[in-house]
Amino acid sequence: MSKFSEKKPSIAPASPDCIQADVLDPIDYQYREKRDIDITISQPEYTSLCPMTGLPDVGCITVRYRPDDRIIELKSLKYYLLQYRNVGIFYEHIVNRILDDLVQVLAPKRMEVSGDFTSRGGITTSVTAVYERTT
Repeated sequence: MSKFSEKKPSIAPASPDCIQADVLDPIDYQYREKRDIDITISQPEYTSLCPMTGLPDVGCITVRYRPDDRIIELKSLKYYLLQYRNVGIFYEHIVNRILDDLVQVLAPKRMEVSGDFTSRGGITTSVTAVYERTT
């Protein structure tokens, strides 16, 4: 009879290289000349996979930003984040990758991406990456 530890399923998470940032669709911020605004977007059902075990990681991704010329179209952001579902990626890399992709597309004045991940093994993790444009 085989032991329980020998029966764990073989899960091969996808590489982060499969994430396509070109699904992100920027739209013009029409009030740019009138005022600055701060935008906060939360995705409380974010999922990806642990690159070590293949087990699911679940959390809330929050994007806070001050746009310049462009804002993100929300459906495109949703489709972008859904791509991570089968990707093996560490928490620290998730927030940095999302930040880099959004900054590339939007060129905001300021942006912060946070991930608040649910407990695994009794440990909860929060990670934040920040971009501030220098003039």
